[in-house]
Amino acid sequence: MGDIEAPGTSRPRQSVLLSVLPSKEFASSRKGMLLIAEVALSFVSFVCFAASTAAAFVTVPLLEFLAALFLLFAYSTKFNERFKGFLWPLMDFMRCVTASIIFFIISIIAVSKYADGSSKAAGVFGFFATIVFALDFYLIFNELASFLKGGGETQEEPSRQQDEFSDSDSD
Repeated sequence: MGDIEAPGTSRPRQSVLLSVLPSKEFASSRKGMLLIAEVALSFVSFVCFAASTAAAFVTVPLLEFLAALFLLFAYSTKFNERFKGFLWPLMDFMRCVTASIIFFIISIIAVSKYADGSSKAAGVFGFFATIVFALDFYLIFNELASFLKGGGETQEEPSRQQDEFSDSDSD
């Protein structure tokens, strides 16, 4: 009596929250786990750099956090499938390459030049982020290379072509 909210209004809020979070299928996939790790490590590195004397390096983790968060949202909601004009794998590859190089450079500088603990922590998390971004661009590169070797064909078609042109004497 006199309540502003009805007791049943908490349900739509939950569905809105669940629609923003990545799906369970995507979050458990290899790409999903890598993007979640990139988001988490970039954010932790951002917080550590913001609290340290090496605050000049705070923009790199922030930009990588936002870019990884956008791609996490785009891939989990299949936003990338609606916009075919963008080369999503190439954009993701370039993001990972630049992130791994820049994270590696600022992590070396943060660990070697600054003496406070948060700079050292930011450098260590930056090294972990470098490894995750490098693993991601390695996997993307392998997928792009296999796609380009096949001439844009799916994985099933090249194996069928190999069977047709094989010189096996087992017949």
